Amino acid sequence: MTEHSLPSALAYRIVVVDDHPLFREAIVSVVRRAFPGAAIIEAFDLASLHSLDLDDVDLLLLDLNFPGVHGFSGLVHLRAQAPAVAVVVVTALEDAAVVQRAISLGAAGFVPKSSNLIEISKSLEAVLAGRVSVPAWFATFALQPKPLSETENSAARRISSLTPQQFAIAMWLTTGLQAEQIAVELGLDEATVKALIATMMRKLNVQNYAQVAQLVKVLDFEGLTGAEVKLADKIVRSL
Repeated sequence: MTEHSLPSALAYRIVVVDDHPLFREAIVSVVRRAFPGAAIIEAFDLASLHSLDLDDVDLLLLDLNFPGVHGFSGLVHLRAQAPAVAVVVVTALEDAAVVQRAISLGAAGFVPKSSNLIEISKSLEAVLAGRVSVPAWFATFALQPKPLSETENSAARRISSLTPQQFAIAMWLTTGLQAEQIAVELGLDEATVKALIATMMRKLNVQNYAQVAQLVKVLDFEGLTGAEVKLADKIVRSL
């Protein structure tokens, strides 16, 4: 297959999610060159992503650090909301353990932001052809099966159960905002937000805001250690 034979045959719908305007413009430019017939949709934060209809999207390029999400929670949420969409992580985090965890949590590909045009094009073509794609120097390690821990599975499962609105509220709670502040951010009245928080907490099976933050922290990039593991496991055992 030549470099452009695949995209010339099909018109894809591709979403690029990145809050940095210059990098988003750069990755859009790469995608346009690799897939001339593609329709490209841009998003820069959680709210703009939630405003999109992902039903007909073929590929979503996701910056793990975009505003409104924490750690791998955005990836987990997207995989639950749009399971048919192939998600490729595009990030500056060039760590083999991050690559492997992203793939374990459902990413179809991983592209470091340091990649050149040819590397990005080949990776996206591989994913659109139904293959998992990671950088060559991570391939042996990242594609080895690595079961998630019970704690990670539980956190991912519960976060996946949230609606977009509930997920957004959970993310705000992890930043330390209270109901009245979240109401301002979402343009809702405080009573409505408190009711939404109560429903969200029942879904997550947590008792307070601190446990919401702890559950989300299970999916941070660096994982958990020491006392944090014990606390997270305690939440998991409450299921």
